[in-house]
Amino acid sequence: MSQPFAKLPAWADYGLLPLINVIVAFFVAGLVVLLVGESPIDAAVLMVKGALGSGDGIGYTLYYATNFMFTGLCVAVAFHCGLFNIGGEGQAYVGGLGVALVGLGLGSILPWWLTFPLAIIASAIVGALWAFIPAWLQAKRGSHVVITTIMFNFIGASLMVKLLVDYLKAPGSQAPETRVFGAGGQLPDLGWLLNMFGLNMRSAPLNISFLLALVAAFVVWLLIWRTKLGYEIRTMGHSPKAARYAGISEVRITIVTMLISGALAGMAAINPIMGAQHRMQLDFVAGAGFVGIAVALMGRSHPVGIVLAAILFGVLYQGGAEIAFDMPNISRDMIVIIQGLVILFAGALEHMFRPSLLRLFQRFARTKQQATPAVATGGGQ
Repeated sequence: MSQPFAKLPAWADYGLLPLINVIVAFFVAGLVVLLVGESPIDAAVLMVKGALGSGDGIGYTLYYATNFMFTGLCVAVAFHCGLFNIGGEGQAYVGGLGVALVGLGLGSILPWWLTFPLAIIASAIVGALWAFIPAWLQAKRGSHVVITTIMFNFIGASLMVKLLVDYLKAPGSQAPETRVFGAGGQLPDLGWLLNMFGLNMRSAPLNISFLLALVAAFVVWLLIWRTKLGYEIRTMGHSPKAARYAGISEVRITIVTMLISGALAGMAAINPIMGAQHRMQLDFVAGAGFVGIAVALMGRSHPVGIVLAAILFGVLYQGGAEIAFDMPNISRDMIVIIQGLVILFAGALEHMFRPSLLRLFQRFARTKQQATPAVATGGGQ
């Protein structure tokens, strides 16, 4: 006999279940804070206040979230094809080369509204090219994309160090960074947007690449659920055998998907390079590529969920810095533990509460089915 609600409703699968996981993660994190002698309630208040209590706090939160949106979308696109691209860190890092070349070469010549689209194209192309080799090895040689993308993270980091130290470093400077871009290579901030809501942003680096990230999320939604290519990607992710039977080229879809994924990761470099630092420095990605994996898992690989999960991790980053500053017993390492707990419950243990939630929905459905005939009988009398 078939069971009602063989799977959870979409709103519960994409909304309620991740919410339960996050609540449990913060509960466990609260116990950790309690063990080090601090109040979990005070820590939570500090985190929310530091991340969302001022214009600068919100600016920093959304600045971090911008990076996580791009890398989360990068991972999600690959997920839909059944690929695990964990090379977003390296693809974003190398994608910064495209941004830097545009900023260095054209920042003093063109206005920002012309260099911005050129930087988008350049970063996307470089990020896609860096993802192409692992994609080709997976499609043509069967090399596992997880292994190759991990390797390319390290290769990309070494390559960027070499380029910054020997070729791109500003003349006369000892620091491994480029010179500051001209005015055309610097993106305007979004202080005016926060001012519309009565918030004053003084020093936060929030810039228009945040709006680009939202546009990218919408475009990914259109691609995955409203195009033929998106249908082929999802078919390959659900059943490679069925995709091959339908005439879909596994090699083509694997390579195209990884190129799109790498392009999204490469675009993440625009935010820190043109929007905040106005130059390229070492390690500007700062782990956003790996956080994107957790963001994609928590967001169920859906653009809306990814945007919300990215903002949550932005709150953790910015609010965590406030906690570490105001609570001496909670170090920056402790904040990393809290972030790790969120990743644990939202990622590795994402299905831990699914059976219980499914039984609850099934019980509710049976109760509703039993009540319906009784109501119908009563109405016929």
